Amino acid sequence: MCRHLAYLGPEEPLGSLLVEPPHSLYRQSWAPRRQRYGTVNADGFGVGWYAEGDPVPARYRRAGPIWADPSFADLARVVRSGALLAAVRDATLPGADQEAAAAPFAGGPWLFSHNGAVKGWPGSLAPLVPTLPAVDVLSMEARNDSALVWALVLARLRGGDEEGQALADTVLEVAEAAPGSRLNLLLTNGETITATAWGDTLFHLTRPGGGTVVASEPYDDDPHWQEVPDRTLLAASRTDVLLTPLKDPSDPLHLSASARPKEPST
Repeated sequence: MCRHLAYLGPEEPLGSLLVEPPHSLYRQSWAPRRQRYGTVNADGFGVGWYAEGDPVPARYRRAGPIWADPSFADLARVVRSGALLAAVRDATLPGADQEAAAAPFAGGPWLFSHNGAVKGWPGSLAPLVPTLPAVDVLSMEARNDSALVWALVLARLRGGDEEGQALADTVLEVAEAAPGSRLNLLLTNGETITATAWGDTLFHLTRPGGGTVVASEPYDDDPHWQEVPDRTLLAASRTDVLLTPLKDPSDPLHLSASARPKEPST
């Protein structure tokens, strides 16, 4: 479980999005307002961001709570970006992977986070491992459910799938293998944000001054925040948000996201 956030828009300090708002991701690490599972996100944190002219993001991750890292406060004050993804973590199971288990995970131009848990991990996803190239399994950053879900998404992206198709197909595949899983996935390439609402909260905000925020929960009380319905794929740019229904694989009539009509948000 965790809380996560992605942003695209005018360049600004990381702290203006992650620390300064009254219910920021920083505060959500100990006092989330909408979190359904777990209460404290103190098992690591991370932020990834893009510099102008460089398609490969930088990352800063730590194994401990975000409030205990004075270096992050300095970094968030001076580093500016027009695209970022950040997360605070509540570990599903204890592990020894330290900061390697903290989102965002990265590969090429992408940053990724998973809010939720895979039911029956690790046995439930063992049948999916042979579908991955051996080198992808051997190079996983951590030994947790989020890292394997990321490996499944990344294999699809490297195979040529669009971001939305990669997330949708991965969610449906994992949900079928591990029913009852919570699979709120968040992905950015610095130009778009793609996300799924599957078992936990997700919101989006088009900011009056420009830019789009997608987050597990609102960081302030702006009335323009909109909740994303459960079982939904979100695709966002700096100005637009599109929502597409996803169907649970337990429904015999389920369709992939690519076969469903897109619904523009209002």
